[in-house]
Amino acid sequence: MLRVTKLTDYATVVLTVLAAQLDGVPDAVLSASELAERAGLETPTVSKLLKPLAQAGLVEGFRGANGGYRLARPADQIGLIEIVEAMEGPLGMTECSVHAGNCGIEQQCGVRANWRRINDVVVEALRSVTLAQMLSPPTPPPEPDTRRIALRLANA
Repeated sequence: MLRVTKLTDYATVVLTVLAAQLDGVPDAVLSASELAERAGLETPTVSKLLKPLAQAGLVEGFRGANGGYRLARPADQIGLIEIVEAMEGPLGMTECSVHAGNCGIEQQCGVRANWRRINDVVVEALRSVTLAQMLSPPTPPPEPDTRRIALRLANA
């Protein structure tokens, strides 16, 4: 099963908390403990998440009595792929999707190109969703047109 790690999921939650908090107050910062409380996570976990997020340039940290963290850029300019890669490294559906030369059958493999194409589609999907979009509930899927289904069944 393909899935992001729990830490990547938590990192997304923390970043959405920052994005929601800072929506009206762009210069405001939240401490790790404030972020943890608002996200429903433990402070040590949040502190662990903030380091790779800062290294990836997604958050900025400020020291001092009024220190804390804020997004390094607007939430609509941060793609989910950046969060995934900050926490997990480059996305690769298979090892050869990211690194060539690590597989003994690579030269005669008939599926490598297709895995790379699938990898590219997943990367683009994650790139196309922004942190700002994660703040909004998803739009519900359209109601199925039951008349079309009944018509198909009648014609079958």
